[in-house]
Amino acid sequence: MLTLKNYTVFSEKKNILQNITYSFTPGKTYAIMGPNGSGKSTFALSLSGSKNFILDPSSQAFLGTEKITTIEPHKRAQKGLFVSFQSPPDLSGITVFSMLRTALHGKIPALELKHAIEAYAEKLHIPKELLSRSLNDGFSGGERKKMELLQMAILNPSCSILDEIDTGVDIDALKVMSTFLLSQKSPKKTPIIITHRPSFARSVQVDTVLILKQGVFVAEGDCTLLETIEKEGYKNI
Repeated sequence: MLTLKNYTVFSEKKNILQNITYSFTPGKTYAIMGPNGSGKSTFALSLSGSKNFILDPSSQAFLGTEKITTIEPHKRAQKGLFVSFQSPPDLSGITVFSMLRTALHGKIPALELKHAIEAYAEKLHIPKELLSRSLNDGFSGGERKKMELLQMAILNPSCSILDEIDTGVDIDALKVMSTFLLSQKSPKKTPIIITHRPSFARSVQVDTVLILKQGVFVAEGDCTLLETIEKEGYKNI
């Protein structure tokens, strides 16, 4: 479970997120939506531990009973938090295998890890030759986003925050990705998907839709809230 208490975040002295208190329940899939500039990416990046943001001293975030707001990004990941990026960077000279091998500290034997990566790559329709190339080097937008999902699956986090995982992805790749995300659902996992597309939120069968405006959750609902967004946008929410 991811729990936020009085979660307030600043960037260059500008207040981006304001006093958010909310608990994300294991086994449920969440969509966070809202207008541009509402704080959605700040939500993801600040929880990852990015040094570009400053938390108010009263801000708290917990994974289960573990407080994560005071620990380094890699330790947050070790506790079970996975955050994907809107624009995954190129990692020259580093393959997805070598990166995951390092991240897992040898917890999965090398041959078993190799087979798992290949199996997930097949499910995600990732060309096999990309697995031996530098991560994201020359990859298309869809290939980069699929590779983020492959990493998520291997690392098996308890909470995943996917920041616009559907952006820059064509319709065929979206279908593959939504099917894959559905296959990853578990009573012990909490996927949180940041998206601008009601259709994508619907395709991954989100349980709860949260609307973020001006740094605050202003509305919460089930998939019927997506219909309101499609018809009216955010002006009346």
